Amino acid sequence: MHLSKTKNYHPVSEEIMKQIKFKSKCKINKVEVTEDTLTGRGGLALFVRYLSQVNIYALLFNYFGHLRRSQKGQPVWNIFKQIFCFFYDGTSRHLVYFDQLKRDEGYGAVIENTSEEMVCSHQVKRFFKAFSWICGGVFRRILKRLFIWRLKIERPDKIELTIDLMILDNDEAVKRHGVKPTYKKVKGFGSLQILWNRKVVDAIFRGGSKHSNAGQTVVNMVTGLVALIRREYRTDVPIIVRMDSAFFDQANLEVFDRLNIGIICTGKIYEHVKGYVGALPEEGWKIYDNGHQEWEYVEFGYRYDSWKKYYRAIYTRPAYEGEQRVFDFARPDNIIITNLGVNPAVVKGGCPQIRKELTRVESIIHSHHQRGADELPHRGLKDFGFEELPFKRFSPNMAFFYCMLISFFLFETFKEDVLEEVLPVASYATTVRRKVVDFAAKIITTSRGIILKVTQAIMDNLHFDTLWERCQNPIPILG
Repeated sequence: MHLSKTKNYHPVSEEIMKQIKFKSKCKINKVEVTEDTLTGRGGLALFVRYLSQVNIYALLFNYFGHLRRSQKGQPVWNIFKQIFCFFYDGTSRHLVYFDQLKRDEGYGAVIENTSEEMVCSHQVKRFFKAFSWICGGVFRRILKRLFIWRLKIERPDKIELTIDLMILDNDEAVKRHGVKPTYKKVKGFGSLQILWNRKVVDAIFRGGSKHSNAGQTVVNMVTGLVALIRREYRTDVPIIVRMDSAFFDQANLEVFDRLNIGIICTGKIYEHVKGYVGALPEEGWKIYDNGHQEWEYVEFGYRYDSWKKYYRAIYTRPAYEGEQRVFDFARPDNIIITNLGVNPAVVKGGCPQIRKELTRVESIIHSHHQRGADELPHRGLKDFGFEELPFKRFSPNMAFFYCMLISFFLFETFKEDVLEEVLPVASYATTVRRKVVDFAAKIITTSRGIILKVTQAIMDNLHFDTLWERCQNPIPILG
């Protein structure tokens, strides 16, 4: 019996039988080149159509049309379109990637360009090097026009702005004009930004060594933006500005108070403040509950030694249970400096409900706690674009950065106007690219027009036909 088993056993045959069990029925046997026009970025067609329908090209042409000095080159609006698509695609941060895109007929077709209309990396480099030092002011005017465009669409009853400094880490750059040591212990650039509703509505690009509150920059930025809001949107809309302790300065507070805008600023906890708060009776403290943590708070008037005016101060500290405590250096105590409830002109233009809500101490604490969420646009911008800038000179890097800001602004509005039904509007660029951009599509040219074809699964899962219709009729940018 033992001999019979040995005779019938074939090791090679047994191994072949095992492999057959895992063999696919749809095995690919050969690869070939297709003559069809295909792309792996089918979702770019939505973004490109949205850009043309909101009339962004006309706005850019009004400001930068003079950059085209010869009819031989590409139109300025077409270069901007390809730059915006470069950021939205996000495949590469290197400008040489434009050379690869120029050879890709499918990519050109999906962004509605012929091969001759696609730019190469050398054209893009020359384009950015054509910008001078003063281009920052022009780009800022475009950002402000986009801001007013969204204000007139959303029509908010109050406008809450945040001032913050964003550091662009260029520590690995061999040589970059303007790259200096920053407070985050890396070398890079700094961008002083005003944020609203996940968007950057104004920014000043500068060297990394500049302090957040250097010179009169903050005052000038806020003054100009407030004047624009009251001239272009509403003269009486309540405006609130949130700031961290880097902007805690008497000059800032005085100017903002004279402008009759609300201030919610993180103050600095000096020793005399600790002494005053420590001497207050316990029965004077009240409780604020945000649903996750209880905070004890007390209100008092605050004026530094050299100040001429008192402001409303709210000192907050976590309410601990039991005997557990932390040392002073690790305690998350805060002092909030505000003029809400002190300057009645700030909320004068709001309805009674808005006026009451803005001056409530719980609302002020809640708004101050939103400072953490206010940092998310910085994270979103870095996820959408990149921190390391490609040029050695400051001016081209400035122009490149502002193009990234405008692209990011349009990306946020694109989510709100087109993608709201298929993705949360707070989704980061990586999520949007994986779900709405990176899928195969086929472009067919017929005598009656050009057709973009997608799979039935994409059509059903994304409701692609609905998204395409929503791209056709957004409210355009005016002025």
